[in-house]
Amino acid sequence: MTKSIHPALIAFTGCVFLFLLAPLAIIIGAAFSNTTYLTFPPQGLTLRWFSNIFQIEAFRTTAITSLELAFLGTALSLLIGIPAAYAISRYRVELPRWLSTLFVLPILVPEIVFGFSLMKLITIGLQLPIFPSLLIGHALLVLPYSVRVVSASLASFDFSIEEAAISLGCPPLKTFLTVVLPNIRAGVIAAFILAFITSINDVSVSVFLTGPGISTLPIQILAHMEQFFDPTIASVSVLLMLVTVAVMAIVEATLGLTFLTK
Repeated sequence: MTKSIHPALIAFTGCVFLFLLAPLAIIIGAAFSNTTYLTFPPQGLTLRWFSNIFQIEAFRTTAITSLELAFLGTALSLLIGIPAAYAISRYRVELPRWLSTLFVLPILVPEIVFGFSLMKLITIGLQLPIFPSLLIGHALLVLPYSVRVVSASLASFDFSIEEAAISLGCPPLKTFLTVVLPNIRAGVIAAFILAFITSINDVSVSVFLTGPGISTLPIQILAHMEQFFDPTIASVSVLLMLVTVAVMAIVEATLGLTFLTK
């Protein structure tokens, strides 16, 4: 016998979904507005603001920079985070307990404070160029996602399989690459998606590390809003949402979203 759902619970759930989806609907509507200013509901429909994005050189260059930073920063964080997560999970008894908390500090510290600290250390202290500074900053910002998500995937891994492979003569590095890594690939993919989305949308850290000639797309959006208030900003936001949906669609088509829950 199945229990019926109380109408109040259905109404509350509907209100929650409406609260979450309403801002997205407003942004999408404003992106297609025929007016020269942001407004909702749209006064007529047009695609001129989407074409305007590609006509503004600053949006094109900063979008490429943001994609480069997101891919490289996420890859660098995974190169550090996967071995760190493996060490924390494999040798949790031998390692101090505070070590796992160390990798979460970029999330615990307010991003403005974190970005200012990186500026003092990397840009001013080490005097590194702008792009390497941004790359290091984004890698450190998304490192907690790599460590925590991969650690959660390793928590359900049976390390006796690894020990069996080593006992049969397989070198430790080859065992990790051919036995451990394939079993946690779902966690690695999930960590990549979370880190990539966080990096490409970051503002608080990037604003302290950008400089003349190099900027990111979110920073350029803020700069555009200071001078203009047209629907181009909403159009850029819609394109960013489409990029996120496209990434999830590719994962669903190739692996299936249920694959990430394994």
